[in-house]
Amino acid sequence: MARVLVPIAQGCEELEAVTIIDLLRRAGIEVVTAGLEEGPVTCSRGVVLVPDTTLDRVLDQDFDMVVLPGGLPGADHLQADPRIRQLLQRMAEKGRYTAAICAAPKVLASAGLLDGREATSYPGVLESMSLAGTRLLEQPVVADDKVITSRGPGTAMDFALALIEKLAGREAREAVEKPLMRPSA
Repeated sequence: MARVLVPIAQGCEELEAVTIIDLLRRAGIEVVTAGLEEGPVTCSRGVVLVPDTTLDRVLDQDFDMVVLPGGLPGADHLQADPRIRQLLQRMAEKGRYTAAICAAPKVLASAGLLDGREATSYPGVLESMSLAGTRLLEQPVVADDKVITSRGPGTAMDFALALIEKLAGREAREAVEKPLMRPSA
């Protein structure tokens, strides 16, 4: 079974965090939520999440993917945390997946993981960083090898389903997606 770490920071976007956690767990993927510090996390709209553990307790554990929810100031807190940068770089070195949505792709960029890649983010986030080696797209979800990015709260379900497909295959994605009663395009 795949194992995913979702670090959640104060001020993260709750719709993104909860959608990622919920859908991956529906697919039978083990999801570990980790706060940057002890205690509950108050999200950007006031929803309070209780992480499974703290980041310090899981830093040395093995994960198949790290997924960063966006939102502000949550993404700023992730970007400012040297443990997150080191974790992302270690995941990339091991050939593991890193993923981020909304404002959080800037954390991947700061760790050097978007160099030479295609990516997306909330409008203006990556554009403001002057990333010469990154091709910025406006698609809801962009997967470039082991790096997956997405636009924002409205794309959270598409993002989570894409993560399921990467980790567990197309059949697992379809098994989760069908009972959600999503309208066909």
